Amino acid sequence: MTTFLDIIGSVVIGGIFITILLNLNDSAVENAYVYGNELTLQENLVSIATLLEYDFRKMGQCADPNNQPDVPILAASDTAITFVGDLPDALNPFGDGVPDTIAYYLGPAGEMSANPRIRILYRTVNNGAPVGSNMGVTQFRLQYFDGTGTVLPPPVASPAQIYTVQIDLKVENVYGVRTFTGNGAPDSTTDASSAIWREMRFTAHEGH
Repeated sequence: MTTFLDIIGSVVIGGIFITILLNLNDSAVENAYVYGNELTLQENLVSIATLLEYDFRKMGQCADPNNQPDVPILAASDTAITFVGDLPDALNPFGDGVPDTIAYYLGPAGEMSANPRIRILYRTVNNGAPVGSNMGVTQFRLQYFDGTGTVLPPPVASPAQIYTVQIDLKVENVYGVRTFTGNGAPDSTTDASSAIWREMRFTAHEGH
């Protein structure tokens, strides 16, 4: 009788340990999944912000003072902007002295992602083919201010009035942050997404 009870006790204790181990494994898988998504999210934001900062700091600049644009911004709406600046190339690291026309705009929602809020941010240079990046952008909102700090409602009728441009950038996980089932697999029905923001301000350089 004692041996039988010992066996039952061992089975119960063993079952408890197995349950604990399975729960720990599920937690480890979930943590690894979430951490990996958060890291990707941060990397995507840095990549997009770096490109935006680089281009927007060239706004209104030109290596040749004689070709300095009189009006640095050509068109300005809440989700799109076209401006001029002298971008460098392999032969001219400081620009070739000829202003380039750079445009940014958002594509429609749900183009290339499982997350329906994601929108591709497109970039064009000198009316070339648009280059899009599916890095989880859900908001690319532009605000414009004149020299006194007054907001200029978009679309700005007279871009020459723009002194400062503010970018509000929101990036979400491309696939969303999923909950996990009991077997450690992600539940694809969950569409909640983690998100991070970044706000950037740039001054439009005037050539006159």
